[in-house]
Amino acid sequence: MRKTYVIGDIHGCHQTLVELLEKINPDPENDFIIFLGDYIDRGPDSNPVVEEIIKLRRRFKHLVPLMGNHDQVFLRYLAGKDKDLFFTIGGEETLRSYGVNPQSTDDPFSLIPREHIFFFNDLSNYWEDDKYIYVHAGLKPGVHITQQSTEWLFWAREHFINSKYDFGKRIIYGHTPFETPKIDKNKIGIDTGAVYGNRLTCLILPDMKFVSVKRWIG
Repeated sequence: MRKTYVIGDIHGCHQTLVELLEKINPDPENDFIIFLGDYIDRGPDSNPVVEEIIKLRRRFKHLVPLMGNHDQVFLRYLAGKDKDLFFTIGGEETLRSYGVNPQSTDDPFSLIPREHIFFFNDLSNYWEDDKYIYVHAGLKPGVHITQQSTEWLFWAREHFINSKYDFGKRIIYGHTPFETPKIDKNKIGIDTGAVYGNRLTCLILPDMKFVSVKRWIG
């Protein structure tokens, strides 16, 4: 049976991602892998994380990386916007992982591999199948998915998390870290705060099974 593997916020925790992938061992020919965004910032290895997922895309027939708010801000920073916000949310670690001095006056766009910039520009805002909608942060209740703003898709918090609204399909989301996956009737949150020393979690569907790896901090 084809399975879907949904992986939460990685935030530059490359070794933890590698360990999780080894643990779940999806089938490159049949299974889906969906990443919920936030590949970068705060953790030390944003560059290797992006490189790892690019390599996975070459191997897996069905791999869907979604856009997270940190990924969105990174693109805006490379376009000369939101510099202060980028550094506030952990952007210095991302630049260092690419060998870029955060204090340098050089244009960072010219120092990031073109394939990585294409990766970020190619990220999807959401994904859905017959039973679930996958999104980084959340959806605005009462608004059709095709009309959702990026503010909700990438940045939603309490209003979405506390909502009991029936979106027609169960929502699988990241963005807001929980100690363990937050399971509600209408949605499931699987960001378990790997970058903060907790765990990186994968939800396996249709099994409704959670697999996680503890981030080791040396």
